[in-house]
Amino acid sequence: MNPLYIKALHIIFVVTWFAGLFYIVRLFIYHVEAESKEESAKAILQEQYKIMSRRLWYGITWPSAILTAFFAGWLLYTNFGYYLSQPWMHVKLTFVMALYVYHFMCHRIFVQLQQNKIKYSSFKLRIWNEVATVFLFAIVFLVTLKEAMSWVWGVVGIVLFGVLLMLAIRAYKKMRDKKE
Repeated sequence: MNPLYIKALHIIFVVTWFAGLFYIVRLFIYHVEAESKEESAKAILQEQYKIMSRRLWYGITWPSAILTAFFAGWLLYTNFGYYLSQPWMHVKLTFVMALYVYHFMCHRIFVQLQQNKIKYSSFKLRIWNEVATVFLFAIVFLVTLKEAMSWVWGVVGIVLFGVLLMLAIRAYKKMRDKKE
């Protein structure tokens, strides 16, 4: 098979995987926020969020994570010598492994919420949601720029981006608290 088809499929499943990761944490936030509703509304909302989460998690997010790895492995196999000899690929694979750790941690939260165990506040989950954003930026910039930028400036940029995201989340929380 033409490697460009494999690469295209890899990119498609990366996109759907990230979409699933972003949306699942939003559903976690809504599930947790429903805890403060009246008992009848709470039960209905949380049951609906459980259904939506299950469908998203097992219908889109998990299959996309698996297919992303499958097509990445295929690409690495067909271009074994080239990709694995590139320093940027080692850094990218490190970020990807960290993204899979993030995925498994999301799975743990998913299981807890399916069992009505709420262990995180909506604020903590909002911060957690931005972790995937940092991974997305890091991986896309690494793949796009490869050797064109210094690793030092790349790491500094990712750290600054993370700090800006956290400041934005805190500002958003303060605005929400003032409205309530």
